[in-house]
Amino acid sequence: MTSPTAEDFGADDAASAAEPKQSLLKRRGVRIVILGVAIVALVLGASWFANFWMVGRYQQSTDDAYVQADAVIVAPKVAGYVEKVFVADNQAVKAGDALFSIDPRDYRSQVAQAQAQIDVAKASAEGLRAQIAEQLAAVDGARARLVSAESDLRFAKTIRDRYEALAATGAESRETFAEKRSQYERAEAALAARKADLVSAQRRVTTLQAQITQAGAQAEGSVAQRAAAEVDLGSTVVRASIAGRIGNKTVQPGQFLQPGTRTMSIVPLEQLYITANFKETQVGLMRPGQPVKIEIDALEGVELHGKVESFAPGTGAQFSLLPPENATGNFTKIVQRIPVRIAVDAGPETRALLLPGMSVHVSVDTRSAKGALKKIEREQKALEQAKK
Repeated sequence: MTSPTAEDFGADDAASAAEPKQSLLKRRGVRIVILGVAIVALVLGASWFANFWMVGRYQQSTDDAYVQADAVIVAPKVAGYVEKVFVADNQAVKAGDALFSIDPRDYRSQVAQAQAQIDVAKASAEGLRAQIAEQLAAVDGARARLVSAESDLRFAKTIRDRYEALAATGAESRETFAEKRSQYERAEAALAARKADLVSAQRRVTTLQAQITQAGAQAEGSVAQRAAAEVDLGSTVVRASIAGRIGNKTVQPGQFLQPGTRTMSIVPLEQLYITANFKETQVGLMRPGQPVKIEIDALEGVELHGKVESFAPGTGAQFSLLPPENATGNFTKIVQRIPVRIAVDAGPETRALLLPGMSVHVSVDTRSAKGALKKIEREQKALEQAKK
């Protein structure tokens, strides 16, 4: 067998060059692949457009959202030196648990002082009642002396009248008649004095009764003071008003506190919620109760669920320390943001991982209100027609 020569190779190359090249698009396999890709692309595009038209355009999302909780600031009601601190940083507490105590000795003395004032008022009232009993006896004695004086006056009047008649006939002397008349006048004066004594004794009873009323009022005032002192004494032990976790604790034993001094905060981790700041152009179809998808930055890949709970009564700028005043100077329109409160549907294990301040991405499904704008337009047209 002989080896091919150079002439043979040259002849093959010339034959190949003479044959025309076939286009890739004319190949059946290539056309099938391109057609399949086009069909898949059309199906995916139609599916995406249908999903966007029916679902996607009603999804309003923002990453300007944060986990929040209505923390309670703990402050004492009374002043004093801190005696004991019963909790540590980040400790979980229940409502009613003791947090710290203030030296109660001053407030115990105030309770004892108020109790002593009550006892004094009660003793004074008892003494006045004894005086009233004694004075009632004096009233009875004054009344008896008045009766006796009335009897003496009647007798003196009888004697005077008799001697007046005898003196007129000359049977008795004028001196004797003058003596009897003097006795009558003294009896009359004695009767007036007895009447005054009776009135004075009766008024003394009224005065003592008024003093008893005054003593009772003083006792009631002392009771009120004791109640206030007992409240202050009870306030020396500061307790948790809600359940939660201790944070930002600054109180230490031996520290002097004034009423209202901030000592720590209680964060109710079981009552967490999300505040999402949506643009004003996003909330037109948002309504309370709409479902929300929640993604926590700290929990990557985990999707939580919730619902729209409420809307703030104004944009965030309206509640800032220095709200904008657009009626002065140059104006540049800025899209405002509206805080939306979102309730989180999560179990205890998940809530234990959420902390106030965490960043969140939320997406609200507003399909339940997709016909609201048309209803508003129809309402406005109806109002315009009614005006015409």
